[in-house]
Amino acid sequence: MPFTLQHLSDIEEIKVLKHRYFRGIDTGDQALLADIFVENVACTYNGGTYKVSLKGRAAMLEFLANSFHSGAAAMHIGIMPEVAITGDNTATGIWYLQDVFIDTEKDDHTFGTAIYTDTYRREGGVWRIESTYYDRVIEVLTKFSKTGGRLSVQRLATTGRKPEERTDISHLIQWDE
Repeated sequence: MPFTLQHLSDIEEIKVLKHRYFRGIDTGDQALLADIFVENVACTYNGGTYKVSLKGRAAMLEFLANSFHSGAAAMHIGIMPEVAITGDNTATGIWYLQDVFIDTEKDDHTFGTAIYTDTYRREGGVWRIESTYYDRVIEVLTKFSKTGGRLSVQRLATTGRKPEERTDISHLIQWDE
């Protein structure tokens, strides 16, 4: 079926939405992230050593704020989007993720790739993420101190939650032994 101009416009809006999601995570921009999700968003992240499962915007924002905190550095790149309009106000998307996560407090360095599968819903004329799910393709874990690198810029150090502001999110994460 050929795309209409509205379909093409919607697909571009959804691409921008996902890019804002990645930027919001990497910069600790909670105000930006708060407007990205529907109220009852569902999230599952299947990593190599963890599984995150949560429901609701408040839980999602709390998870992200406590994961991408002042002791972390992060980079998320979402590429090769496959966005399909499934209804007047619904869509799906598949994204390939490449990410780097450094936790200076735990001396952890994660490099990985994953496949995101999302659903989107337009509410009040604005596209939002209704569900987001990823499965890791590659996950490489090392100690940051062993890489020989050092952080010369760490945006989350100033924008991320400080240790005294963080809350316990352990109930959202299942760790492999």
